[in-house]
Amino acid sequence: MIAFLTLCYLAAVAILVRLRIVPNKPIVWASTLIWAVLLLVVLFIPMQWGAPSGPVRNITYAVPIIPNVAGPVTEIAVEANTPLAEGDLLFRIDDTPYRGAVDALKARLAFQKKRLDQFTTLETRQAGTRFQVEETEALVKQLEAELTGAQWQLDSTVLTAPADGYVTNLALRKGQRVVTLPLQPAMLFIDTSDTLVVAQIQQIHIRNVKVGQPAEIAFKTVPGRVFSGVVEAIIGVTAQGQATLGTTVPAAQQALQAEPFFVRIKLGDQVETQHLPPGTVGTAAIYTEAVRPVHIIRKVMIRMEAILNYIRPAL
Repeated sequence: MIAFLTLCYLAAVAILVRLRIVPNKPIVWASTLIWAVLLLVVLFIPMQWGAPSGPVRNITYAVPIIPNVAGPVTEIAVEANTPLAEGDLLFRIDDTPYRGAVDALKARLAFQKKRLDQFTTLETRQAGTRFQVEETEALVKQLEAELTGAQWQLDSTVLTAPADGYVTNLALRKGQRVVTLPLQPAMLFIDTSDTLVVAQIQQIHIRNVKVGQPAEIAFKTVPGRVFSGVVEAIIGVTAQGQATLGTTVPAAQQALQAEPFFVRIKLGDQVETQHLPPGTVGTAAIYTEAVRPVHIIRKVMIRMEAILNYIRPAL
C-alpha cells in the first residue's frame, strides 16, 4: 500500500512538472522519499496497532467415530464426502450376540418379577419370610441394571452422525470387524455444524484488541468478497507459554521468538460461511478503538487483498 500511494504521488509530481506548475528540480523529485517516510510514520505504523491484521484460517472439528461395541459391520449407509444431518445412519454392527443378551436378561427378569410377586403374597399370608422378598427384590434390581447395560450395548450397534457434516476418507467395508480401540477409529466424521475462524495477531499489536470489536476477512476461496464479523475470544496463550509435565528441566533457548496470539472471530453470515471448506485461509483485519482515522486505510487494503485473490491465490 505504501508503494501504491508513493507511485500515485510520483505520478502527480510528474504531471505537475509536465504542466510546469512545479519546477523540474532534484528536490522536487526527492520529495517522493519524504512522502513515503511521512506515510510510514503518520499512517502505516499507527495502523498496525489501531487496525491490526494477520493471517486467518477456517477450522472445523474432525470427530473419530469409535464404536462402543465390537463386531462385524453388516451395513454401511453413507458415502464419502456426502452431506449428512445429525442422527443420520452411518453404519450397523452385527447385533446378534447383543440382542441375545438382552432377550436372556428380559426372560430372567420376568421370571424373578414373578417370583417376587409370589414371595410377596406368601409373606402377607405369613407363609413366607421377609428375607425371600428382599433377596428377590435385590435380584430384580440387579437384573434391571444389567438389562440397561445390555440394551445400551445393543443400541450401540447402530452408529449415527453426531452432528451435521460428512464422512471423509471412507475405508470401512461391509464385513469388516470394528473394535473399540481409540487408536483404530472406524471412520472420520467432519463436523460442519460449527466452524472456528482463527486469526494470528502479533504480540506487539494485540494490546488494543478486545472482544466485540468489528473485523473483516478476505478468504482465498471467495475472491473479491470481504466477510464481516466480530472478535469472539482472544486466546491469551502461545505454545511457548505453556508448561508441560516432565522429569527434566526445560532446555534454554538461545533466541526466543514472539509467537503470535490467536484471536477467534465470529462471522456475521453464518449460513454462507458454513460452506467454506475447512482449512480455508485468508487475511483478517480487526478495527480497534485506537487510531480510528487510519481504519479507512486498512479497509481499502483488505478489499485490495480480496480482489488480488483472483490472480494470486497461493500468496
